[in-house]
Amino acid sequence: MRYDVAIVGGGVVGCALAYALTRYQLNTLLIEKACDVGFGTSKANSGVIHGGHHSRAGTLRGDLEWAGNRQWLLLCRDLGIGFRQVGELMLALSDADVPVLEEYKRQGDARGVPGLTLWDRQQVRDDTPSITEDMVAALYAPTTAVINPYEACFALFDHARANGLRVALDHAVTGIAAVQDSWVVQTQGGDFEADFVLNAAGLYADEVAAMAGVGTFDIHPRKGEELLLDKRLEGIVRHIIFPCPTPISKGILVIPTLDGTIMIGPSAQEVTAKDEVTTTMEGGSEVFAGAQRLVPGIQMRDCIAEFAGLRAIADGDDFIIGTTVAHGFVNVAGIQSPGLTAAPAIAERVCAILRDEGLALRPKTTFVSLPAVRARFAGLTTEEQARLSAQDARYSHIICRCEGISEREIIDAIRAGGNTLDGIKFRTRAGMGRCQGAFCAWRCMALLAQERQTPLHTLTKRGGGSWLVCARPEEPS
Repeated sequence: MRYDVAIVGGGVVGCALAYALTRYQLNTLLIEKACDVGFGTSKANSGVIHGGHHSRAGTLRGDLEWAGNRQWLLLCRDLGIGFRQVGELMLALSDADVPVLEEYKRQGDARGVPGLTLWDRQQVRDDTPSITEDMVAALYAPTTAVINPYEACFALFDHARANGLRVALDHAVTGIAAVQDSWVVQTQGGDFEADFVLNAAGLYADEVAAMAGVGTFDIHPRKGEELLLDKRLEGIVRHIIFPCPTPISKGILVIPTLDGTIMIGPSAQEVTAKDEVTTTMEGGSEVFAGAQRLVPGIQMRDCIAEFAGLRAIADGDDFIIGTTVAHGFVNVAGIQSPGLTAAPAIAERVCAILRDEGLALRPKTTFVSLPAVRARFAGLTTEEQARLSAQDARYSHIICRCEGISEREIIDAIRAGGNTLDGIKFRTRAGMGRCQGAFCAWRCMALLAQERQTPLHTLTKRGGGSWLVCARPEEPS
């Protein structure tokens, strides 16, 4: 098949592109090197939908941040994605920081961001007593929200697939060649022909562009370490707490996540390797120090998990979205923060670019909407849990004790495409609680082996060579 559009990269931006394009009468293909979507930069995202006032005016990041913020509320409602508008407090820890808050307020006011308010010290303390006493003022932004980035990836991807998206997972791109009036994308699993190629390859977008002969930029990875804290701290803050930003980072945040845990981070460290996601004592200490500077009650003993992700920083420190000298090859690169926030607006802009380049975008007369995802079993009332358990006894068998995830939920996640341990974890939260999978990992693997009808030793954590157990050696005769 010759495709109208081939998307290279299955992060949140690639999935947003796929969702937007499958609303039109197009043959669209998504190519992803990992075994599932959202397994790269997106899974380590903080999940913050920025309020609309952070990015500089005159940049793509600034133009698309507020546009994306406004789209997420409707998108989450339509796709059944969890969404909570928690607001944010950007703190001034000295009188010298107050002009910075005023500048961010002016920036947001100019874009029409509603509700931006400067709070004095007493207003902040009355609202959030856990905030450091060193704080002198804050900028309150009610438009800031939180979502689960991997849930967003899966929802966008599943709806796109239900509406005709063709998918090539486990297909690392090895070359791109122009052939007459189309492109051939060469992968480890075969070749694909398309009229347009969208380069949404994240950290590797510069390499993909170079394959197509339009390598005019470089991607520099910036590592951010983050820590998850025990649910015991739920409620210690009601809003996302920001320090005054620096030129390279929004700083160490304290984030009340959608699921009740507190996340702190990220750090910002320039690295050279695009797979350098190790965590370090130094990085963890930096994150804790930054978080305690804002909320002193946070303690290191509350940490249940530490992880790192890489942001794709392009030359010029802005998004690179647009056509190239090679007709039909479009870059969607350098998508760093606020990339998650901007993703739906990025997809809208790319659709406009494709239309301008001659691609006919005829809306479909029908668009398949998937059934709303059932509420998590642990979040239901006792009566609702009893009713579901009477219908299916697998609801009463709890696989993940920390998060209260039932056997039925694990099976539903496997049948929805979770074919690795991480695929199950990101779809259900099994393994994300206090014990980090010590109790439930084996049980998830047993169910995965049963559903896939495959031996345990063939299962992986995240695809590739990430096997979890070895095959049992033959018993001696």
